[in-house]
Amino acid sequence: MNSTPAPQFDSVGLVVSDLAASLAFYRRLGIGFPDGSEDQPHVEAVLPGGLRLVLDTEDTIRSFHPTWPPPAGGGRVTLAFRCTDPEHVDVVYQDLAGAGYHGELKPWDAFWGQRYATVHDPDGNGVDLFAPLPNASA
Repeated sequence: MNSTPAPQFDSVGLVVSDLAASLAFYRRLGIGFPDGSEDQPHVEAVLPGGLRLVLDTEDTIRSFHPTWPPPAGGGRVTLAFRCTDPEHVDVVYQDLAGAGYHGELKPWDAFWGQRYATVHDPDGNGVDLFAPLPNASA
């Protein structure tokens, strides 16, 4: 039996091409990045429950991994934000789409019992918005 403790999941990191644009997007979703973060190469925000969202510029990554290539094509990672109710999904989606962010999937009632929508952050990462539908558990 291994007596070594398992590592703890601590953060989600995103490599961003335009830090100021990404900060504006995630702040619009309520993530509390510190003031002045726009001038930093690496920023962090502590989320409810202690998990951290970490943003690094492409230049920061290249500073320790000079041959790092930025990803091409669609991503395989999405972030999901739980809204207070189905109407909240619509309001948040409209706010982001109205601010010019790409709305990938307009709000809809998903067969798994949630109001669901997807927008893209400035780097094209999927950001899902969801809330349980009445009489559904999610």
